Amino acid sequence: MIEAKVATEKCVTAGLLVIGDEILSGRTKDKNIGFVAEYLTGIGIDLCEVRVVPDVVPEIVDALNAMRARYTYVFTTGGIGPTHDDMTADAIAAAFGVEISEDPRVIALLSQWVKPEDMNEARRRMARVPHGAELVENAVSKVPGFWIGNVIVMAGVPGIMQAMLAAVAPKLETGLPTVSRTIRAGSIAEGAYASELSALAECYPDLSIGSYPSMVDGRFDNEIVVRGKNESKVVEAVAAIGAFLARMQKN
Repeated sequence: MIEAKVATEKCVTAGLLVIGDEILSGRTKDKNIGFVAEYLTGIGIDLCEVRVVPDVVPEIVDALNAMRARYTYVFTTGGIGPTHDDMTADAIAAAFGVEISEDPRVIALLSQWVKPEDMNEARRRMARVPHGAELVENAVSKVPGFWIGNVIVMAGVPGIMQAMLAAVAPKLETGLPTVSRTIRAGSIAEGAYASELSALAECYPDLSIGSYPSMVDGRFDNEIVVRGKNESKVVEAVAAIGAFLARMQKN
Protein backbone atom coordinates (compact mmCIF):
# COMPACT_ATOMS: atom_id res chain seq x y z
CA MET A 1 0.00 0.00 0.00
CA ILE A 2 1.17 3.54 -0.81
CA GLU A 3 1.10 5.57 2.38
CA ALA A 4 0.63 9.30 2.69
CA LYS A 5 3.87 11.26 2.90
CA VAL A 6 4.69 14.42 4.82
CA ALA A 7 6.53 17.60 3.87
CA THR A 8 10.25 17.73 4.55
CA GLU A 9 12.89 20.44 4.32
CA LYS A 10 14.91 18.53 1.77
CA CYS A 11 14.59 19.15 -1.96
CA VAL A 12 12.05 16.82 -3.57
CA THR A 13 12.51 16.56 -7.32
CA ALA A 14 10.60 15.21 -10.28
CA GLY A 15 10.96 14.49 -13.96
CA LEU A 16 8.12 14.32 -16.47
CA LEU A 17 8.22 11.87 -19.36
CA VAL A 18 5.70 12.71 -22.08
CA ILE A 19 5.05 9.72 -24.33
CA GLY A 20 3.49 9.82 -27.77
CA ASP A 21 4.20 10.06 -31.49
CA GLU A 22 1.34 12.54 -31.77
CA ILE A 23 3.16 15.02 -29.52
CA LEU A 24 6.38 14.84 -31.51
CA SER A 25 4.56 15.18 -34.84
CA GLY A 26 2.64 18.23 -33.68
CA ARG A 27 -0.69 16.49 -34.25
CA THR A 28 -1.51 16.88 -30.56
CA LYS A 29 -0.51 20.01 -28.67
CA ASP A 30 0.63 19.05 -25.18
CA LYS A 31 -1.45 20.60 -22.41
CA ASN A 32 -0.01 18.60 -19.54
CA ILE A 33 3.51 19.96 -19.07
CA GLY A 34 2.48 23.40 -17.83
CA PHE A 35 -0.21 21.97 -15.56
CA VAL A 36 2.11 19.39 -13.98
CA ALA A 37 4.87 21.97 -13.50
CA GLU A 38 2.57 24.45 -11.77
CA TYR A 39 0.86 21.76 -9.69
CA LEU A 40 4.10 20.22 -8.43
CA THR A 41 5.65 23.61 -7.70
CA GLY A 42 2.59 24.46 -5.63
CA ILE A 43 2.99 21.41 -3.39
CA GLY A 44 6.75 21.66 -2.93
CA ILE A 45 8.12 19.35 -5.65
CA ASP A 46 10.62 20.80 -8.13
CA LEU A 47 10.06 19.71 -11.71
CA CYS A 48 13.63 19.54 -13.03
CA GLU A 49 13.31 17.93 -16.44
CA VAL A 50 10.77 17.15 -19.16
CA ARG A 51 11.43 14.67 -21.97
CA VAL A 52 9.21 13.77 -24.92
CA VAL A 53 9.67 10.33 -26.48
CA PRO A 54 7.85 8.37 -29.20
CA ASP A 55 5.72 5.27 -28.74
CA VAL A 56 8.79 3.04 -28.97
CA VAL A 57 9.50 0.70 -26.07
CA PRO A 58 13.34 0.97 -26.05
CA GLU A 59 13.11 4.78 -26.22
CA ILE A 60 10.70 4.87 -23.30
CA VAL A 61 12.79 2.42 -21.26
CA ASP A 62 16.04 4.34 -21.80
CA ALA A 63 14.49 7.69 -20.88
CA LEU A 64 12.66 6.27 -17.88
CA ASN A 65 15.70 4.51 -16.43
CA ALA A 66 17.81 7.65 -16.76
CA MET A 67 15.20 9.84 -15.09
CA ARG A 68 14.12 7.52 -12.28
CA ALA A 69 17.72 7.25 -11.12
CA ARG A 70 18.02 11.03 -11.01
CA TYR A 71 14.81 12.30 -9.40
CA THR A 72 12.62 11.58 -6.40
CA TYR A 73 9.67 10.91 -8.69
CA VAL A 74 9.09 10.42 -12.40
CA PHE A 75 5.64 11.11 -13.82
CA THR A 76 4.67 9.80 -17.23
CA THR A 77 1.76 10.87 -19.43
CA GLY A 78 0.32 9.05 -22.42
CA GLY A 79 0.32 5.59 -23.91
CA ILE A 80 -1.93 3.64 -21.54
CA GLY A 81 -5.02 3.42 -23.74
CA PRO A 82 -6.56 0.45 -25.64
CA THR A 83 -4.84 0.72 -29.03
CA HIS A 84 -1.81 -1.10 -30.45
CA ASP A 85 0.42 1.98 -30.13
CA ASP A 86 -0.21 2.34 -26.39
CA MET A 87 3.04 0.81 -25.18
CA THR A 88 3.77 2.59 -21.92
CA ALA A 89 2.74 -0.22 -19.57
CA ASP A 90 4.94 -2.71 -21.42
CA ALA A 91 7.86 -0.27 -21.37
CA ILE A 92 7.48 0.34 -17.63
CA ALA A 93 7.48 -3.41 -16.97
CA ALA A 94 10.59 -3.79 -19.11
CA ALA A 95 12.36 -0.94 -17.32
CA PHE A 96 11.70 -2.54 -13.93
CA GLY A 97 12.33 -6.09 -15.14
CA VAL A 98 8.93 -7.39 -14.02
CA GLU A 99 6.13 -9.31 -15.71
CA ILE A 100 2.95 -7.66 -16.93
CA SER A 101 -0.52 -9.17 -17.08
CA GLU A 102 -4.20 -8.34 -16.68
CA ASP A 103 -4.91 -7.04 -13.21
CA PRO A 104 -8.20 -8.33 -11.76
CA ARG A 105 -8.66 -5.02 -9.92
CA VAL A 106 -8.76 -3.18 -13.23
CA ILE A 107 -11.02 -5.79 -14.85
CA ALA A 108 -13.43 -5.24 -11.97
CA LEU A 109 -13.39 -1.49 -12.59
CA LEU A 110 -13.92 -1.95 -16.33
CA SER A 111 -16.83 -4.30 -15.66
CA GLN A 112 -18.68 -1.46 -13.94
CA TRP A 113 -19.25 0.30 -17.27
CA VAL A 114 -18.44 -2.24 -19.98
CA LYS A 115 -20.95 -4.99 -20.74
CA PRO A 116 -19.48 -8.52 -20.73
CA GLU A 117 -20.13 -8.90 -24.46
CA ASP A 118 -18.25 -5.61 -25.09
CA MET A 119 -15.18 -6.56 -23.06
CA ASN A 120 -13.01 -7.02 -26.14
CA GLU A 121 -9.26 -7.48 -26.43
CA ALA A 122 -8.65 -3.75 -26.90
CA ARG A 123 -10.43 -2.82 -23.67
CA ARG A 124 -8.66 -5.60 -21.80
CA ARG A 125 -5.32 -4.07 -22.85
CA MET A 126 -6.05 -1.24 -20.43
CA ALA A 127 -6.12 -3.78 -17.58
CA ARG A 128 -2.52 -4.85 -18.14
CA VAL A 129 -0.42 -3.66 -15.21
CA PRO A 130 3.22 -4.42 -14.30
CA HIS A 131 3.46 -6.83 -11.40
CA GLY A 132 3.93 -5.13 -8.05
CA ALA A 133 2.39 -1.82 -9.11
CA GLU A 134 -0.22 0.05 -7.10
CA LEU A 135 -3.20 1.55 -8.91
CA VAL A 136 -3.71 5.29 -9.29
CA GLU A 137 -7.36 6.26 -9.05
CA ASN A 138 -9.11 7.79 -12.06
CA ALA A 139 -12.28 9.59 -11.04
CA VAL A 140 -13.12 10.55 -14.63
CA SER A 141 -13.16 7.39 -16.74
CA LYS A 142 -12.38 4.85 -13.97
CA VAL A 143 -9.51 3.11 -15.81
CA PRO A 144 -6.60 3.67 -13.41
CA GLY A 145 -2.99 4.61 -13.87
CA PHE A 146 -0.37 2.90 -11.75
CA TRP A 147 2.61 3.57 -9.48
CA ILE A 148 5.69 1.35 -9.34
CA GLY A 149 8.89 2.28 -7.55
CA ASN A 150 9.20 6.05 -7.91
CA VAL A 151 7.36 6.12 -11.25
CA ILE A 152 3.77 7.34 -11.51
CA VAL A 153 2.07 6.48 -14.79
CA MET A 154 -0.85 8.65 -15.90
CA ALA A 155 -3.09 9.08 -18.93
CA GLY A 156 -2.34 11.62 -21.64
CA VAL A 157 -5.85 13.08 -21.85
CA PRO A 158 -5.53 16.31 -19.80
CA GLY A 159 -8.75 15.95 -17.77
CA ILE A 160 -7.95 12.37 -16.83
CA MET A 161 -4.30 13.15 -16.11
CA GLN A 162 -5.34 15.96 -13.78
CA ALA A 163 -7.69 13.63 -11.88
CA MET A 164 -4.93 11.06 -11.47
CA LEU A 165 -2.44 13.67 -10.28
CA ALA A 166 -4.94 14.95 -7.72
CA ALA A 167 -5.52 11.40 -6.50
CA VAL A 168 -1.84 10.64 -6.02
CA ALA A 169 -0.75 14.03 -4.65
CA PRO A 170 -1.63 13.38 -0.98
CA LYS A 171 0.67 10.34 -1.05
CA LEU A 172 3.72 12.20 -2.35
CA GLU A 173 6.63 13.34 -0.24
CA THR A 174 6.93 17.10 -0.59
CA GLY A 175 9.56 19.68 0.26
CA LEU A 176 9.60 23.38 0.92
CA PRO A 177 7.42 25.28 -1.55
CA THR A 178 9.07 27.62 -4.00
CA VAL A 179 8.49 31.33 -3.42
CA SER A 180 8.14 33.31 -6.65
CA ARG A 181 8.02 37.08 -7.13
CA THR A 182 7.67 39.01 -10.39
CA ILE A 183 9.01 42.53 -10.92
CA ARG A 184 7.84 44.41 -13.99
CA ALA A 185 10.68 46.13 -15.80
CA GLY A 186 8.37 47.48 -18.47
CA SER A 187 10.10 49.03 -21.46
CA ILE A 188 13.56 49.06 -19.85
CA ALA A 189 15.69 47.00 -22.23
CA GLU A 190 17.25 43.79 -20.95
CA GLY A 191 20.65 45.02 -22.08
CA ALA A 192 20.34 47.99 -19.73
CA TYR A 193 19.99 45.88 -16.59
CA ALA A 194 21.73 42.64 -17.63
CA SER A 195 24.98 43.40 -15.76
CA GLU A 196 23.11 44.43 -12.59
CA LEU A 197 21.05 41.24 -12.76
CA SER A 198 24.12 39.08 -13.31
CA ALA A 199 25.88 40.58 -10.28
CA LEU A 200 22.79 40.04 -8.16
CA ALA A 201 22.54 36.41 -9.26
CA GLU A 202 26.13 35.87 -8.10
CA CYS A 203 25.20 37.28 -4.68
CA TYR A 204 22.23 34.92 -4.40
CA PRO A 205 23.34 31.58 -5.86
CA ASP A 206 20.46 29.74 -4.17
CA LEU A 207 17.89 31.78 -6.08
CA SER A 208 16.71 31.49 -9.66
CA ILE A 209 16.67 34.97 -11.20
CA GLY A 210 15.51 35.36 -14.78
CA SER A 211 14.50 38.07 -17.22
CA TYR A 212 11.57 37.37 -19.53
CA PRO A 213 10.83 39.71 -22.43
CA SER A 214 7.51 39.82 -24.28
CA MET A 215 5.85 42.04 -26.84
CA VAL A 216 2.79 44.11 -25.86
CA ASP A 217 1.24 46.38 -28.48
CA GLY A 218 4.42 46.13 -30.52
CA ARG A 219 6.72 47.16 -27.64
CA PHE A 220 8.92 45.17 -25.30
CA ASP A 221 7.42 44.58 -21.88
CA ASN A 222 10.02 42.91 -19.68
CA GLU A 223 9.55 41.07 -16.41
CA ILE A 224 12.12 39.80 -13.92
CA VAL A 225 11.22 36.73 -11.87
CA VAL A 226 12.92 35.68 -8.63
CA ARG A 227 12.32 32.16 -7.32
CA GLY A 228 13.69 30.32 -4.31
CA LYS A 229 12.99 28.34 -1.15
CA ASN A 230 14.12 31.06 1.26
CA GLU A 231 11.48 33.79 1.31
CA SER A 232 13.66 36.35 3.07
CA LYS A 233 16.36 36.04 0.40
CA VAL A 234 13.73 36.35 -2.33
CA VAL A 235 12.44 39.54 -0.69
CA GLU A 236 15.99 40.94 -0.46
CA ALA A 237 16.69 40.24 -4.11
CA VAL A 238 13.37 41.74 -5.19
CA ALA A 239 14.17 44.92 -3.25
CA ALA A 240 17.58 45.17 -4.90
CA ILE A 241 16.05 44.74 -8.35
CA GLY A 242 13.40 47.34 -7.62
CA ALA A 243 16.13 49.77 -6.55
CA PHE A 244 18.24 49.51 -9.69
CA LEU A 245 15.19 49.61 -11.96
CA ALA A 246 14.06 52.79 -10.22
CA ARG A 247 17.47 54.35 -10.83
CA MET A 248 17.28 53.46 -14.50
CA GLN A 249 13.83 54.93 -14.90
CA LYS A 250 15.09 58.25 -13.54
CA ASN A 251 17.99 58.39 -15.99
